[in-house]
Amino acid sequence: MAGQPGHDVLISIGDGDEPETFALVAGIRARSISLTAGLVEATTAQSPLAWRELIAEAATKRADISGSGVFCDAASDARMRNAYFNGEAPVFRLAIPDFGTMTGRFQISELAYYGDPDEQARFSIRLVSTGVVSFEAD
Repeated sequence: MAGQPGHDVLISIGDGDEPETFALVAGIRARSISLTAGLVEATTAQSPLAWRELIAEAATKRADISGSGVFCDAASDARMRNAYFNGEAPVFRLAIPDFGTMTGRFQISELAYYGDPDEQARFSIRLVSTGVVSFEAD
């Protein structure tokens, strides 16, 4: 797969209505998408040749997303800020071109603003999943 610019990864936030309507928040630059499964060990003295055994169905999964970018507009900035200060876990959609789309509820665990005087204001964000995260391949 050929490389792609980081700003092509798009974050959208849901409005909480039924059906959910998403508003584009930003294209993020530096990014990290981490999918983790907590393992549940079931090894016993009877495990074949003492090899570790795991219970796959019992594993807990989580997704952590972090990145930085520039908000699309004041409304998307306000929506993110309100979600953070109100302790919401809105539905987010992360679109990764030529790869797929991740959708799920995320808590904003970090929201920071920064910038240089001669550049646009930027933000960084860290999202932590709070439920099922789905993936749809392109």
